[in-house]
Amino acid sequence: MVIKVHGIPLSTCTARVLLCLCEKGLQYELVPVDPFGQIAALEDGDVKIFVSPIQSSNQALIRQMIVNPIYGIAPDEKIIEIELHNLAKVLDVYKERLSEYKYLGGDFYSMADLHHIPDLVYFMRSSKSSIVTSRPCVNAWWNDISSRPASVKVVELMTL
Repeated sequence: MVIKVHGIPLSTCTARVLLCLCEKGLQYELVPVDPFGQIAALEDGDVKIFVSPIQSSNQALIRQMIVNPIYGIAPDEKIIEIELHNLAKVLDVYKERLSEYKYLGGDFYSMADLHHIPDLVYFMRSSKSSIVTSRPCVNAWWNDISSRPASVKVVELMTL
C-alpha cells in the first residue's frame, strides 16, 4: 500500500512530510488536495495524520516577503525589519553551534535540520538571503542540507 500525502508541495508543511518520506526512500502518492480542511495530511492504510495548524515563528517573515508579493499585497517593511532582527539572533546561535558540529543536532543529519529546509528554500530565493550567506558556517550547513538527494527532489516540486 502506498502512503498518500494530501497537500501541495508549495506548502512548507507538505514539503516537510515529503522530505521525510524521500529521506527514508519511501514511495508515496501526492494527492494535491486538502480533503479535511486542515494544513496537510498523511494517510498510510488506516492511519491518518494531520499537521498541527500552529504557526511557525518565522511565518510572519515568510508571509511578508514571499506570500504577500505573490498576491500583489505590499509587504510591511517594519514587520520584515523586526523579523529579520529576530532571525539574525537565531542564526547567530546556529553559527556558534555549526562552528563545532556539521549539523544542528551534532555530527549527524536529523529532523532538526530537515525542518528548516522548506522555509529556507523560499527565504534563500529572496533579496534577504545574505543574512544566511554572510554566516559561513550557516551557509555551508544550508548548502549541505539543501543538496541532499531528498532535498533536491522536493525542492523541484516547490516551484510555482
